[in-house]
Amino acid sequence: MATQGLHQVQKQTQSLVLAPQLRQSLKILQVPTLDLRTTILEELQTNPVLEELPGGEVSIEAETEASQNEGKETETNSEPGEVDSTPDLQEASESSQSEEEPVEVAEEIEFGEDEFAILREMEEDLREHFSQEYDEGNRSRNNAEADQKRKFFFDSIVSETSLQEHLMDQLKLADVTAGEHAAVEYLIGSLDENGFLGSELSDLSLASGLPLKDFQFGLEILCSFDPVGIGSKDLQDCLLRQFAFKGQEESVGATIVRNHFTLLFRRRVPELARKLSLTTDAIHEAIKEISALDPAPGRRFTADENQTIAPDAYIERVGSEWVITLNDEFIPRLRISRAYKDLMAKGKLDSKEKEYLKNQIRSGKFLIGSIEQRQKTIERIARSILEFQSDFFENGVGSLKPLTMATVAKEIGVHETTVSRAIANKYLSTPHGLFEFKYFFTPGYQATDGKLVSNTSVKETIAELISQEDPSKPLSDREIVDLLKERDIKIARRTVAKYREELGILPTNLRRRY
Repeated sequence: MATQGLHQVQKQTQSLVLAPQLRQSLKILQVPTLDLRTTILEELQTNPVLEELPGGEVSIEAETEASQNEGKETETNSEPGEVDSTPDLQEASESSQSEEEPVEVAEEIEFGEDEFAILREMEEDLREHFSQEYDEGNRSRNNAEADQKRKFFFDSIVSETSLQEHLMDQLKLADVTAGEHAAVEYLIGSLDENGFLGSELSDLSLASGLPLKDFQFGLEILCSFDPVGIGSKDLQDCLLRQFAFKGQEESVGATIVRNHFTLLFRRRVPELARKLSLTTDAIHEAIKEISALDPAPGRRFTADENQTIAPDAYIERVGSEWVITLNDEFIPRLRISRAYKDLMAKGKLDSKEKEYLKNQIRSGKFLIGSIEQRQKTIERIARSILEFQSDFFENGVGSLKPLTMATVAKEIGVHETTVSRAIANKYLSTPHGLFEFKYFFTPGYQATDGKLVSNTSVKETIAELISQEDPSKPLSDREIVDLLKERDIKIARRTVAKYREELGILPTNLRRRY
């Protein structure tokens, strides 16, 4: 009988492990242009042998001739039998070389006590001189510059006040008891993104341990805060509170919201006219007043999630030809520091120091090669998109063709996952606007004439048909299918409904205008 217990078992298995340099290469390939500079600067801080080239140019260049000699000297200084394991990306960084001016080393200057005394006197004279100039007339100029800098600083602050901060500022000015203050504060924290309070006061009282009476008074206080409608239990309650704030509780719009909200939501104008004994024009006017109200007062305080986007490549027509230009504006130019090259050449380092520098130099060359390889890959993908989507660049979105990443990967000779990583979060500037690289990769349909049509083009066609429809007789999904057939595009009705929802277009009954 086998006994239970702990045993050690030696087992050999195979697993895929990404080397640190490969991870770095994939990261550089994936990040967008604006984030790439941050990634490079992080590496500059950790790798002492890397330095950024001075000057106004910001395009990535291949490693200089010094770095090629550097690699040779590193090989010369390596131990016998040692093999440089730098990947092929290192070769890319050394493909094009440029001459580098020799650096002259200044002779050291020795200072004595007399020289230091002279320097101190000069410093005091300069301070006195600038102090007099400041008193005589520079005060106003400096103040103006300081005010300008301060204004620029405050204008650069992009963070906005949140809904909770806005309400808490009003609570500080409210005349409430300590219990009511705690209740209002708890209510503010319970609001959803629309500014509605979906929970029952009794539930909040049990959860917080505060008296229900404080919550009842607290809700009245909260509902009196700006914006109007905050703290409502739902959309209907929010609209009624806004009508009440305007003194229009008995208006047609308020009556519709209060008594016929379901018919309003479905835009049943004839039924509303019959029930209220009014004309359809009067109902439309009331609906217009309702649409002017804020259905979600809390959303105006939602954090701004807009992001700055910089294109990674430009495609533009120059004369009769299309030209591809990479965006190198935010990418620093890198090189291996000559100081460490000279240090390696002197041969005064011990084995550990020499090994450390060789590893850092190898890592720096790999980074330079990875950046250059990234730019080349993006350019090849952009050129492939230009070739496959030539009709788009000539005629616009309606001419976009189906295209897959596998097709482009086969064209440029890389794996499909490389294309996927290279186009992630990257943008292409075209004569028709700024588009994500992924925008050009879309499935499609084959028209009856054998022509391939992308689903993006189909969506554009559906949006165009609906924009031209009669508002009193909007097109149904079946009618859109028939119209698409006339244009040699055959798709199912449920596909039309799906694309219509993706475009944010309401169904037929909600688009009808009487």
